[in-house]
Amino acid sequence: MKFSPIFLAVSAVLSSTAAFANTAANPAEDPTDPVVEKITKNAAQSQSSEAKALKDIEVIQVKGSYFNGYKVDNANGAMRANISLLETAQSVTVIPATVINEQLATTLGEVLANDASLTAGSKQRNREVFNLRGFELSSSNGYLRDGHQHWSHYQQPIETLESIEVIKGPSSILYGQSGPGGLVNMVTKKPTTNSIFNLGVDVDQEGSSRLTLDAGGAITADESLRYRANLVKQDVIYQREYQNGEQRERERFLGALVVDYDISDDLLVSLHYDRTNDKAGLDTGAWLDDEGNIIGDDKTIRDMSWAFTDITVENYGVDANYILSDSWQVKFGYNEQTFERQRFESAPKKPSGFVEGDSYTSKPYDRYDDWQFTTTFIDFTGEFELAGVEHNLLVGANYLDYYYGQLKVKGDSFEYSAGQGEPPRPDISYTTDDSLYTSEYDYYGIYIQDLITINQEWQVMIGGRYDKQSKTGADNESLLPKAGVLYHPNDNTTFYGSYSEGFEPQSSETIHNDQDLNDGMEIDAMTSKQYEVGAKWQLLDDRLLLTTALFDITKSGVLVTEDYQGENENITTVTTQVGEQRHKGFEMAAQGAVTDKLFVMTSMMYLDAAYGKNQDGNKNYTGMTPVDAPEWSASIWSRYELTEDLAINAGAFYQGERFADGNNTIVKDAYTRIDIGATYKINVSNTDINLRFNVQNLFDTDYLAGGGTSNVTVGDGRSYRLAMQVAF
Repeated sequence: MKFSPIFLAVSAVLSSTAAFANTAANPAEDPTDPVVEKITKNAAQSQSSEAKALKDIEVIQVKGSYFNGYKVDNANGAMRANISLLETAQSVTVIPATVINEQLATTLGEVLANDASLTAGSKQRNREVFNLRGFELSSSNGYLRDGHQHWSHYQQPIETLESIEVIKGPSSILYGQSGPGGLVNMVTKKPTTNSIFNLGVDVDQEGSSRLTLDAGGAITADESLRYRANLVKQDVIYQREYQNGEQRERERFLGALVVDYDISDDLLVSLHYDRTNDKAGLDTGAWLDDEGNIIGDDKTIRDMSWAFTDITVENYGVDANYILSDSWQVKFGYNEQTFERQRFESAPKKPSGFVEGDSYTSKPYDRYDDWQFTTTFIDFTGEFELAGVEHNLLVGANYLDYYYGQLKVKGDSFEYSAGQGEPPRPDISYTTDDSLYTSEYDYYGIYIQDLITINQEWQVMIGGRYDKQSKTGADNESLLPKAGVLYHPNDNTTFYGSYSEGFEPQSSETIHNDQDLNDGMEIDAMTSKQYEVGAKWQLLDDRLLLTTALFDITKSGVLVTEDYQGENENITTVTTQVGEQRHKGFEMAAQGAVTDKLFVMTSMMYLDAAYGKNQDGNKNYTGMTPVDAPEWSASIWSRYELTEDLAINAGAFYQGERFADGNNTIVKDAYTRIDIGATYKINVSNTDINLRFNVQNLFDTDYLAGGGTSNVTVGDGRSYRLAMQVAF
């Protein structure tokens, strides 16, 4: 076998502990873009027998604009298959690499701002939290990566992604336990047959920098062995600062490698590995007063400058695709994820009625967390005709093995107020903890889904899942249905209606409280139901996709604890499983080409979110709106091509008023953030050089993003970012 020199060089760097460069800002559509896309042997594993024919085509060149890539017609995550969005009976948004790169995005939150159905929660402790249709996405079951459930308790390495799919509504039928808002599926970059080698660097006005490498190509002469590698070194200096005057900083390193091998014409095997090291100072957010105003300076961090979090994440696994016949194929996937984190906290606590100048208590501790997340799936898919009706059938199973371990040592509490000298870091270490807290569970599910094409106008989708969780004191079984009807009055239009369910197991099988009237009562998983109707149109010669959706989601089975009013002196509370949360709303989105020179990605959402019968301690939230669930939200990002090599961008991101507390007494004001940018491409000695300049928050708008009264995220002021990418 003859190996590519570029591949050997990249592999050597990845194997070194000093690996640091990355993939980030490939300014055009992945994988090779700018002007030429090549369809080669790695198209071989597609959904139908037509894929085999493509294997005989060496190279097809498609000429097109360098700036294409806004519109995406398919989403793999929604149906666990490469099915058109027009044949998908639910709302799905796909954010492509073109938009990610134009925005010079460095975090998942910057990307997800392009879909108004997602709103940001708190960013404390160097991670991001999001709400989808008003429901918080759990880091354990709210995210997928290439269809695998992905532990997402850290800022995702988006430089490895070619697109992000936002799958809306309960999706438990295909993925198991998950929340009612939906899922975020991160689709990674794939190996290419044609050689690519892109270097990038971007900087901002604070002195932050990011170095990136994205390389790929065929390793062997027959192109049966291919690779894709991404390397990143990022140093971030934030606008907020500690009370001793030091600015918060962050260091991140990423190395990722994917290798595809065509073992035969019918069998593709893919191996992947990535490692992220991410260390940052802590910022648990700003504090708000009773009027919703920031207490003190909006740049002030209440944590001590010695507080930090240090994360190491590794993913490795294998995927395989085998074509059984012209109509059937089987897919297999395995991923092992290890997540280790040290978090040294100063843990400031906001006192009641706090004003600047008052003292507050910090309770420092050193903590080590170890998560291990193993996922496996196998899917059989087939296309066939039965009794004159066409079927696209999926039968599969997936499995998750979860482990968590924690060590923690506390230090002495201390009082602090603004203007004092910063106390020294306590001499404590989690390594001295002689106890280990652990939590483990596993679950598996078996699912079936059939997209039935009755005729050119009508399709029906039906499916179901059996799911079982094994956890000490919290075993759970669920049986879920899903159904949809699609009507296509013409080739470019779809009207649909769908019903889906989701579930989230409780922490135990029964109520454990001997002072509760219902002590020992068996409890079921929390469930969710969604009714959705919508429409999708391909407009302007199929260049623009317009979608609308009406949804009604109800989450039930939340435990509600109330004061006991009876005569039994040994009983103080009554806990029942009657809590409810109902979110209703309307969405509209469009993405693609409006003209030959104007491209847009825009969305809006109206949301009516409220608790039913819900109580937390002595607080009754019945009728209240959840935190960070705005009634109105909207976004737009656009590009206009002035010439073939020069384009300008403009974007606006709107969030309506949101509550900062569960009692709905503190309101965060609505805001609109305006961003602009420009890209210029030049060619020097047959080397493409792309220059980009972006301005975020052009008008220096003051605003509060996600988070509550003691952990709110303060929006950054005006910032500038300059980038250069070189494609060899």
